[in-house]
Amino acid sequence: MKSADTLKAVSDLLLDVVYPRSCQHCGAVADGMRFFCWECLSDFHYVQPPFCSLCGDPVPGHIDHEYRCVFCSRRTPYFDGARSAVHYEGAAGLAIRAVKYQYATWLIPDLTDLLEASMRTHYDLLPFDAICYIPLYPLKRRDRGFNQAKLLAQALGRRRSIPLAKRVLRRLRDTGSQTHLTAARRVTNVAGVFSVVRPERVKGKRLLLIDDVMTTGATVNECARVLKEAGADVVYVLTVARG
Repeated sequence: MKSADTLKAVSDLLLDVVYPRSCQHCGAVADGMRFFCWECLSDFHYVQPPFCSLCGDPVPGHIDHEYRCVFCSRRTPYFDGARSAVHYEGAAGLAIRAVKYQYATWLIPDLTDLLEASMRTHYDLLPFDAICYIPLYPLKRRDRGFNQAKLLAQALGRRRSIPLAKRVLRRLRDTGSQTHLTAARRVTNVAGVFSVVRPERVKGKRLLLIDDVMTTGATVNECARVLKEAGADVVYVLTVARG
């Protein structure tokens, strides 16, 4: 550990002793993750099998063979695989929304813990040349002051010693909220929205694409499409939550 990192770790420890952190969800002393107590942490609904072998979409019941969901069976996605750490609900959903809408960027390390655990579980043997992230429309980026997907990608890249591919993807227009759109409408809503700014940074590369939440997969799939067209070798997707 570098001296600066050691100093920060000691400083954080002393602050935690004097001013104990409270759980983001229930307000109790956070003795689990950085801002979650063990009780709330145990209520996280982790994505577990069975799920689609390609997009990672979980399904109820018991499946004893490799399974592909209806969407992936009908039309193979451009990404080579997608996985998520937790379901977008409960304390995990609250944390993600707090980051996005309440500027709670201090929760990024907690969310990165979830990303890293999922990466170790699903992608630990896969070599990656770079990490990239879903871009925000410039006006939204200015209004919010940050891109949560970029913050997550930066943090995970530092932990796993994978370079961050900066300013590779560009969002050409604001797609607005897709919360109430159907799966089919989401696909048309993001069609042609992204472009690769610097193809030389992705050509022949094995990329890990990061976002906070994956719902239908339309957004990450469109990004994977343009990355593949720009020459990326493989594109795997990793998100904190599956909604």
